[in-house]
Amino acid sequence: MTAVTRDVRALRTEGPSGRAGDRPLIGRIEEQRVLAGLVAGVQEGLSGVLMLVGEPGTGKTRLLAQAATGCPDVRVARIVGVESEAHLGFAALHRLLRPWSPRIESLPAPQRDALRSAFGQLAGVAPDRYLVGMAALTLLADAASVQPLLCVVEDVQWLDRESAEALAFVARRLHAEAVGLLFAARPRSDGLALFDGLPVMTVSGLPERDAGRLLSTSAAGRLDDAVAAKIVTGTGGNPLALIELARTLTPEQLSGRAPLPSPLPVGRLLETHFLQQIQALPAATRTLLLVVAAAPPGDQSLLWRAAGHLGIAASAADTALSAGVLTHHGSLDFRHPLIRSAVYRGADAVELRSVHAALAAVSDPDRDRDRRAWHRAHATIGLDEEVAAELERASEHARSRGGHAEQAAFLSRAAELTPDVRDQAARLVAAAQAYVMVGDSAAARKMLGRAEPGLDRPVLRARARQIRATAELYLGQVAATPAILLEAAESIADQDPRLSRKMMFEALQVALITYDRSVGVTPQGLARAVLASPAMESTEPTFSDLLLNAYATRIAVGHRPAVPLLRGALEALHTDESLTEDGLPLAVVSMFASEDLWDDEGGWRAWKRLEAFDRENGALGALRTTLMVGSMWELRAGRFSAAGALQDELADLAGMIGQPSSGDIQRIELLAWSGREAETRALAAAARTGSTAGLADFAGNSLAVLELSLGRYAEALACVLPSFEADRPGTGTRSLHEIVEAGVRSGDHVAAKAALTRLEERALAAGTAWGLGLLTRCRALMVDDEHAERLYRESIELLGHTRITTEVARSHLLFGEWLLRHKRRSDARFELRTAYEMFTEMGAAAFAERARAELSATGEHPRKRTAPDADALTPREKQIAIFAASGATNSEIAARLFLSTSTIEYHLNKIFRKLDITSRRKLAPLLQGASRPA
Repeated sequence: MTAVTRDVRALRTEGPSGRAGDRPLIGRIEEQRVLAGLVAGVQEGLSGVLMLVGEPGTGKTRLLAQAATGCPDVRVARIVGVESEAHLGFAALHRLLRPWSPRIESLPAPQRDALRSAFGQLAGVAPDRYLVGMAALTLLADAASVQPLLCVVEDVQWLDRESAEALAFVARRLHAEAVGLLFAARPRSDGLALFDGLPVMTVSGLPERDAGRLLSTSAAGRLDDAVAAKIVTGTGGNPLALIELARTLTPEQLSGRAPLPSPLPVGRLLETHFLQQIQALPAATRTLLLVVAAAPPGDQSLLWRAAGHLGIAASAADTALSAGVLTHHGSLDFRHPLIRSAVYRGADAVELRSVHAALAAVSDPDRDRDRRAWHRAHATIGLDEEVAAELERASEHARSRGGHAEQAAFLSRAAELTPDVRDQAARLVAAAQAYVMVGDSAAARKMLGRAEPGLDRPVLRARARQIRATAELYLGQVAATPAILLEAAESIADQDPRLSRKMMFEALQVALITYDRSVGVTPQGLARAVLASPAMESTEPTFSDLLLNAYATRIAVGHRPAVPLLRGALEALHTDESLTEDGLPLAVVSMFASEDLWDDEGGWRAWKRLEAFDRENGALGALRTTLMVGSMWELRAGRFSAAGALQDELADLAGMIGQPSSGDIQRIELLAWSGREAETRALAAAARTGSTAGLADFAGNSLAVLELSLGRYAEALACVLPSFEADRPGTGTRSLHEIVEAGVRSGDHVAAKAALTRLEERALAAGTAWGLGLLTRCRALMVDDEHAERLYRESIELLGHTRITTEVARSHLLFGEWLLRHKRRSDARFELRTAYEMFTEMGAAAFAERARAELSATGEHPRKRTAPDADALTPREKQIAIFAASGATNSEIAARLFLSTSTIEYHLNKIFRKLDITSRRKLAPLLQGASRPA
C-alpha cells in the first residue's frame, strides 16, 4: 500500500474543510520554516528578501498568505502583477506605495522629485530609474520605522519593467530596515533576469504523502485509493490542481466508477480548466470578469464605470462569487491570480476589444492619459492615425517620467497603427531608441529593421544608424561602432550640426577605448574627419564639443596644439549646465585629458563634479566608471583604503543595478601598488587579452608599477613600451616616467632617452607641477652627476605641491638610492626613511620593502610593519567607516551609498563593536591613510 492510499484511508472521514485559504496548510514544512524565519527577522528590525519560483498552482500564493497572516504585529502590503498593465511604467510600484503617498513629500528632494515624476505628478526631466528605486527604499524604510512591514508581490512576470527594476533595486539594498520583501513568479519568465542574485526558493509539487492528504481533505464523498494515487501522480502533486480536481470531479470519478479526464489539469492546463468553469457562467458575468481582469486592481470606481458603460449590472458578480471565481473583501478580485490570467488570455478578440474600449471611454483623459491611450490601442484593429498619435503623445509622457520600457511599447504599437510609411519609420526609430535605453538591444535592432523601408530622410536615417551603433556597443560589438557613427554624423553635418557633433563625440569616445582595434576607420582618420567637418563650427560649444575638438587635435595634429584645448574643455566641465551621461561615461575622457596634461587638480575637480552629477541624477551606470576614476585619484593621493572603498562600492553597485561585474580587473593598479603580485599578474594577463586597447594599456602600466617595486626593471620596460609606441591619449603619456626609470635601471638608454624627449616636450607644454616634477626626476635619473641632487630635490618640492603622494614617495626613494650609491649614508637615511614611512602608511607593501632594504644598507634597521588597517571590517563596513570618519552624517552616507539610514546605523554599531570604540571621532586614527576629505 502506498503512502498516498494510507493517508487517504486515515483522513477519508474528515471531508472537505472549506476553501483553500481557510484550511490548514499541509506539508511545506521547510518552506514555512524559511518564511517564518524571514518574518521573525523583520519583527526584530532586520530585513529579508525571498523570491518564490514555481509553476502555476504549486502553492506560492498559499505560502505567501500563510506568511502574511502569521505576523499580526507586521503590516502587510500586497500587489499582484497584471498582464494588461505589463507595459504601463511604474503602475505596480504606484499601487504598492499608494498607502504611503503622503510621506513622499518628506523624502530628500532628489528622491521626492524622482518618485513624483515617475508617478506623473511632476513635470520636468525624466528621473533616473535607480533614483526612483532609492526613493522607494527610503519610503518603505520610513514606513517600517513606525511598524515592521512585509511587502508581498505576486506574479512578478506581469510587472511592468520600471516597477520590476525599482523593486529589484530595493531588494538588493535592504538590510536593517524591518522590511520584508516576498516575490512570487513563474519560472522561465523574461522579467526574472532583473532579480538575478536574490535569494530564491523553488516551489514544486507536494510529496506523495502530503499530496494525498491535501486531495483527501479537499474531496467530498468517497475517494478511491487507486484514483487518489493516479491523481497525485498525474498532477505531480500540484496543490491547486489537486484542490480543483477535488472540487470539480464527479462523485463517480472520485470513487472510480467513471474514468478520469485526460490529461489532468496541471500548470498551463489549469488555465484551460478555469476557463471551462468560466464558460459555464452567464454572458454578463463573463464580460464583468474580463473587465476585472483588464482593469487595474483596486480601482473599483473605474471597474464599475466600465461595467456601466457596457450595460452590466453589479448583480452580474453574484454568480462568479457563488462559484468561487471572485472574492469580495472590500473589492472584487479573483480567488487566485491564475484565474485572472485565464480570463484575459482566453477572451474572445471582439469582446476583449469591447472591454478595452469601455475602459478607455471611462478613463480620465488628463489624469490617466497613458492608460487611456493603451486601452484605445487595444480596442483598435487595423490602421488608425488618431489612436497612433495619441499613443505617441502618451509615449512622450512616459519618457518624461522615466518609463522607457513603456515608451518603447507605446511607440511600437503606435507604429503598427500608423498608415503612412514615413511616419511609421519615425515611430519605429523612436521605439528603438527607447529599447536601447532599457538595455534591450535585440528589440531595438528589430524596430530598426522594420523601419528600413521608410528611412528616406537623412536625419532620421542617421539617427537610426546612431541607435544601431549603440545597440551593437551594448552587445559588445565595439570595433565597428566608430565607423558607423562617423558615417551617420557626416551625412547630416549640414542639416543638423548639433546631432552630428554628438555622434562624432560618441564615435571618438569609443575610439579612445578601442583605438587601433577599430574597424572601418582609424583613430587618425576619425580625428581628421572631425576637424574638417562643417558641423564643428559652433558659436556656443558645449563641454562635449570642446572635448571633441581637443581630442581630435591631439590625435590628428599633436600633443602641444591640443594642450590649451584640453585645458579649456576640463575647465568647461565645471560650469557646463548641459551635462548628460548618455554615451560612454564622461569620467573616462576627462581622466584621459587630465593625464595628458598632468593636471591633477583639474582631473580631481572633474571627477568630483561628475561624481556629484551622477549621484544627484541617479546615473548609476555611469557612476560605476566615475567611481573607478575616483579610485585612481585616491590611489595616487596615497589613500589606498579610500581607493579600495570606492572599488568595493562600484562592485556593490554592479550587483545593485543587476549588471554583470567585471570581476576585479578595475583593481589592477591598486593591487600593483599594494604589492599583491600573484593577483596583479593574473588580472593583468586577463585584461591584456581583452577586446579594447585602452584596457590593455591600463593593465600594462599597472603591471609596470609592480615590476618597478620589485626591482624587475627589464620586465617593467617590456610592459610599457607598447603603450609608448601606440601613444594613445592619456595612457601614452602616463607611462613616460616609468619608461625612463625602467630604461635607465635596465641599461636600455635608447628607450629611456626617447621617453625623456617626449616627456620634456609635453611636461613643458603642460606646465603643471605634476608633469614638471616627473620631468626633473627623470632628468636626475639620466644625468647621474652633481646636477642630479638639485633635480631630485626640485622633483620632491614640485610633486609636494600636487595630490600625487605616491610620486612624492617615489622621488624620495630614488633620491635616497642615489645618495646611497654616492656613499652619503646619513643623507640617504633621511630620504629612505621618509619613503619607507610614506609607503608603509599608504599600504604600498613592495615599494616599502624596497625602501626598507635600502635603508638597512645605511645601517638603520627598521622593523617590518604594515599600514594601519581595520582588517576586521567588511568592505561595506569599511566604506561606512571611512565616510563617518570624514564627518559625514548618517543621512549623507545613506544617500551616497544608496542605503537606508537604518542600515547605516546598524553597520556603525557593528563597526564600533569590532573596533572597540564608542564614538565616530575615534575612527580616523584607526583608518590612517583611508579617511577622505569631508
